[in-house]
Amino acid sequence: MAIVACLLLPVVGLLLYGMDRVEDWLTRPPRPPRHGAARHGAVRHLRLIRGGGQAAGARARTARRSADAA
Repeated sequence: MAIVACLLLPVVGLLLYGMDRVEDWLTRPPRPPRHGAARHGAVRHLRLIRGGGQAAGARARTARRSADAA
């Protein structure tokens, strides 16, 4: 029985250490955002299509009109 207790002691120690680290991780306050745009209130939109601003919307509208005409 003493042998089993000696073998379980390191396991219990690691379990306690791991639970302490998890508790610290869960109770820590959230970090501030990493990029400056969110802090200053600036909104930036992604452009997924090259030259995508107004021109892409105009192209989509003309394509829809030609499809409706056919």
